[in-house]
Parts: sequence; structure tokens; C-alpha cells
Amino acid sequence: MNIIETALPGVLIVEPKVFGDARGYFFESWNQAAFEAAGITNKWVQDNESKSCAGVLRGLHYQAAPYTQAKIVRAIVGAVLDVAVDIRKGSPTYGKHVAVELSAENKRQLYIPRGFAHGFAVLSDEAVFSYKCDNIYMPSAERGIMFNDPDLAIDWRVSPGEWNLSEKDKKHPAFADIEPWEDVK
Repeated sequence: MNIIETALPGVLIVEPKVFGDARGYFFESWNQAAFEAAGITNKWVQDNESKSCAGVLRGLHYQAAPYTQAKIVRAIVGAVLDVAVDIRKGSPTYGKHVAVELSAENKRQLYIPRGFAHGFAVLSDEAVFSYKCDNIYMPSAERGIMFNDPDLAIDWRVSPGEWNLSEKDKKHPAFADIEPWEDVK
């Protein structure tokens, strides 16, 4: 496994070792000892999967304390542009984001620690997306940020006329209007 640091401290790209031959391929998508050796020590409690068509944009989502979540995400089918936004109060990268293409072809995963909002845009005809979370989903703690906030300037690589969003994702507040994340123990 190869771990690649991003411009946001703590957000990591995970490239698995893929073994392929004429029959197909094999790789470990999760190996606790290997991930712990890379500094990813979360206790995972929930796995989620979504299927989306071209142009679907999900996000930017996060949960308020005490239900904040770290995630490991990957595309099982198709390709997505995955985005993490730093919402940690006092962070030198507060309000900055990273965008990484995750696909069935490149088999990359993205580790997103607590303190980041997360979203993705589908770049292929369809995508099946997997999320491993270290805290349960709690509807009352669900929060979001306007995906096209000009202060964030995220290039989703999907034309505005092709955006396909839920009604809820169309109504999230601007980044300037959210309460910054604080590490509440």
C-alpha cells in the first residue's frame, strides 16, 4: 500500500497493491494492521454505499459533535471527483480543499479525518461509491455547505447545466455561515 499526503494535513490518498492477471485482479481494500502502520487508527463502525448517475453531486456534508465522522471512501464502479474541505477552527488550511479522482480503474481510496466536510461529483455514466465511517450517521447532527460557494472555488469538473443535486444539497449555507468544527472530546 502506498500512502500519499495531500495539501491538507491528515487527508491521505491510499493506493493499494493490486495483483492482476488474465482472470482479473485482487487487492486488500482494508487491512487494519497496514492502515494502523500508516497512522489510520480509527475504529470503523459503519459502511455505506451509494449508486449515482452522471452529474450527480453529493455534498458538501459533515456531522456536528458528538457525531463527527472520519471516512475512507472509494469508487467501486465508475469515477468520481472526491472533495474534502477543512472546517477545523484555527487550522492553517481552514477553508481550503483537496480534490482527488477516485475510480474503479485507479482503485485509490481517500482517508478524510474528522474536521472536514466531504462531497463528490460523478464523472462517469454511473458510479458506485463506498464509505467506511468511524461514527454512526445521526440525522439531527447532519450539516452541509453550499457545494458551489465562490469562497471555496471548487472545480467539480461537471458543467453547471449537468449538476444533479438533492433538494437538501441545494439549500446548504455558505461556508462563511457555518460554525467551524472544534475537536470536542
